[in-house]
Amino acid sequence: MRPTLFDVEYAFKAISGSGHTAIAVRGRDTAVCITQKKVPDKLIDANTVTHMFGLTPTIGCVITGLMADAKAQVTRTQSEAAEFRYKYGYEITPDALAQRMANINQVYTQRAAMRPLGIAMLLIGNDSERGPQIFKLDPAGYYVGFHATAAGQKQQEAMNYLEKKWKRLEGGNGGEDAAGAGQALTRDKVIEMAIETLSSVHSTDYKPGEVEISIVSTSEDEPEKTRGKWRVFDEAEVEKHLLAYGEKD
Repeated sequence: MRPTLFDVEYAFKAISGSGHTAIAVRGRDTAVCITQKKVPDKLIDANTVTHMFGLTPTIGCVITGLMADAKAQVTRTQSEAAEFRYKYGYEITPDALAQRMANINQVYTQRAAMRPLGIAMLLIGNDSERGPQIFKLDPAGYYVGFHATAAGQKQQEAMNYLEKKWKRLEGGNGGEDAAGAGQALTRDKVIEMAIETLSSVHSTDYKPGEVEISIVSTSEDEPEKTRGKWRVFDEAEVEKHLLAYGEKD
């Protein structure tokens, strides 16, 4: 029996009903993802709970929705990236990886013995020609690049907040387009905007163990050994940026 349109709708509902919000923001030389970190049981080792996954040395993602589906998607994405590297001799670009996985997601909506995965993937990565990139993939097989985006429980509220922030940036840049506004965002400003958006839509001041932040940056402020690479902040680095945001207020 083929998947129906209802199956696709159920997949989208699984994303919004996950109880998590993920946000991605891109600036001049940095792309950042942030999401809540919820440990459902006190007996669970918090170090094993994550929504952030590395795909290649320079590409990673945050996934919102059903975590079993997320693990399956991550494994397939890593496999596709490794196959590309083996076949062509260089790492796949973020847009090519996003397109490939979106095509696979679309096949899941139309073949028997398959179902759409109940997840949204925010993929960030560094492109050697275009710099840091953000792509969002949904269960229907749609993907598109963003300057800033959100997925999950409070997606619309976060998107509205980011749109307002972007309009202010455009105003401060003499009415330039969104790309010009993004150029004004340094590494620290990108991290700050991601934290600010998540805190604002949930009306919560987060503690270091309650959020996850991943980054890919070519900025001079990024440590040389990780420059241009995807990585997840450790708790000390998360705390540093949360404190910087709190002191700004």
